[in-house]
Parts: sequence; structure tokens; C-alpha cells
Amino acid sequence: MRKRDRRFIYLIAACGLLLTACQSRQSAISNMALPECQCIRETATNKMLFPDQLISRLANAPLVIIGEEHTRPEHHQVETWLLQHLNRSRPQGSVLMEMIDSSQQAAVNRVKAESLSGTVVSASRAAEALRWNSGWPWPLYRDVVMTALQARYPLLAANISRQQTAALYQHPVFPQGEHSSSPQVHKALSAIIYLMHGGQIEGEQMTSMLAIQQQRDRFMATQLIGAPRPALLIAGGYHAAKDIGVPLHVADLGASAPVVVILTGEGTTLTPLQADYQWAMPQ
Repeated sequence: MRKRDRRFIYLIAACGLLLTACQSRQSAISNMALPECQCIRETATNKMLFPDQLISRLANAPLVIIGEEHTRPEHHQVETWLLQHLNRSRPQGSVLMEMIDSSQQAAVNRVKAESLSGTVVSASRAAEALRWNSGWPWPLYRDVVMTALQARYPLLAANISRQQTAALYQHPVFPQGEHSSSPQVHKALSAIIYLMHGGQIEGEQMTSMLAIQQQRDRFMATQLIGAPRPALLIAGGYHAAKDIGVPLHVADLGASAPVVVILTGEGTTLTPLQADYQWAMPQ
């Protein structure tokens, strides 16, 4: 048997042991159940971590990015758990969300002020007051948003407005920067956009969509760098990825690199070039 095959078998075995032990360890630090057990892997070393060990690693990071698959409920459950436990480990400075755009920030601030004043704000009332975008299903994001709204740290927009998106579609402009503007990055993002549109996109439309994707990443990076620290950004996995997303724009803006955790399903293997930690859950 080749050494590479043996290492793979050892990794799978370690993952199985972690799945067996996970629930007993998580109960020690959490009153909120995590999803069905999963594997947390440090990509640089292939070391498997327990949830509380990941919390200890993230607690020391000034900037953290959590990448999600938008439609997976268990990813949002993990995000809520992370917000609660990071805040218990040290005061959270701020939380930013791709799902909130710049036009909603004033509404977010009003709802948060109301909540912190002692007024009980229901989830349904919060969604209405925030003018929550139905493109992000509220039942999936409710617990994450309400956890952040009821906390003392700011909840900040991390997306450009619909008006800005429409303007970029008509007149695409790309952010400047050595890392984010490289041909390899543009090629990789274009391939992703092509697949996400079922191959029904090309020419000027592709240029517009690529500009929108990168301007969103640049805005997220700018917001993250300027947010009170420690700051945590919740965004889609492609935005979070170190090789094509927000971290490249953080580098172009001259800030220190964020720690990236990407939530995935089983069967996906991320490299250190994409994420620092991978949290994989059953499909």
C-alpha cells in the first residue's frame, strides 16, 4: 500500500473517531445542540479538531470569515453556535453578513437599539423592520440574525445594495489590486459563474457578473477591515475562499490575513490555499 493511501485511511479513521466522540465533548461547552456530528479539519496539517478546540483557535483571530452553503440549514445552525461561543470566549467586536446590504444598515441599527433597550423584538417583527431580502430565506437565517441583534456588538452590512448591483451590471467596473485582479482569479471565478448559470452566460453578461462578484468581495473586505475587532464575516463559500474571494481583497487593501473556516458537505476536500479550517457535515 502506498504511503499516500495509508495517510488517507488514517485520516478517515480519525474522522470516524471524532464523530463518535463529538457529542459528548460538545455538551461540555454548549447548551445548544450542534447538527449531527461532523468533521473539523485543519487543512495545513490534516489534524482533526473538536468544536471547542476550533473555538479556542478562532478566539485569538482579529478577523474571521465563515463560508457557508446558503441552502443548508445545518450550516446556519453551526454559525449560530459559533457566534454564541466565540462571544463567551472573548467579547465579540462585530459580526458582518453578506445577507445584509448597505441600504439596510440604518434599519438594522434601529432594531438593535430597540432590542438593547429592553424591548422584546420578535423574529417576525425583526424581519419586517429589516426589510429582509426574501432571496435569503428567513427561516434559515432567523437564528443567526436574532443572535447578533440581541448581542451588544454591532451587526454590519457586508453586501452592496441592489442599486449598486444594477449599476455595475450596466457599467461593469473591477476593483484594483494585484491579488484579486490576476488572470487566474478571473478565470476561476468566470468558470464558477458559468456553472452557476447552467452555461447560459457569456460575453458582456459574464463581464458584468464577474465585476459584481468582485465588487461584492471588495466591499466585504473593506467592511471587515474597518469593523470593530474581533470581527466575523458570514458569507457564501466562494466569497470566503482564500484563493478567489474576500481574503485576496483584504491582501490588496494591505490588511492582515483573516482566518477562514468553510462549511461543506462530506466528500469535499479543501486545501490550505482555500481555507484554514474545513467543517464538513453529512450530505
